[in-house]
Amino acid sequence: MITGYDHVQVTIPRDGEDVARTFYGELLAMAEIPKPPALAARGGCWFQSGSAVIHLGVEEPFAPARKAHPAFLVEDLDALQTQLADAGHECTRADGEIPGVVRFHTFDPFGNRIEFQQA
Repeated sequence: MITGYDHVQVTIPRDGEDVARTFYGELLAMAEIPKPPALAARGGCWFQSGSAVIHLGVEEPFAPARKAHPAFLVEDLDALQTQLADAGHECTRADGEIPGVVRFHTFDPFGNRIEFQQA
């Protein structure tokens, strides 16, 4: 029986770690967590905020996930949307599609789709 999930992984291009740290670490205020030494040599980086964990893995050739996406739960959706928009990230609201849930989509600097939602 499945009892939860450990993490979600999306891909980034080789040498994209510094850009990822700016977006996920600084803009989204997620804490970078160390990768085990055996995996660190592969590149990429991992981030966590609360119970949400995202692994960014290097993939070559790189192709962003334009449809598949992680969906993060947030406390203040409007404030986050403003913060992302002020940083130059286009946000598309999708309210009303799921009853009782307000949400929006954006893309990380690599073109991976990300959803943020608030119940």
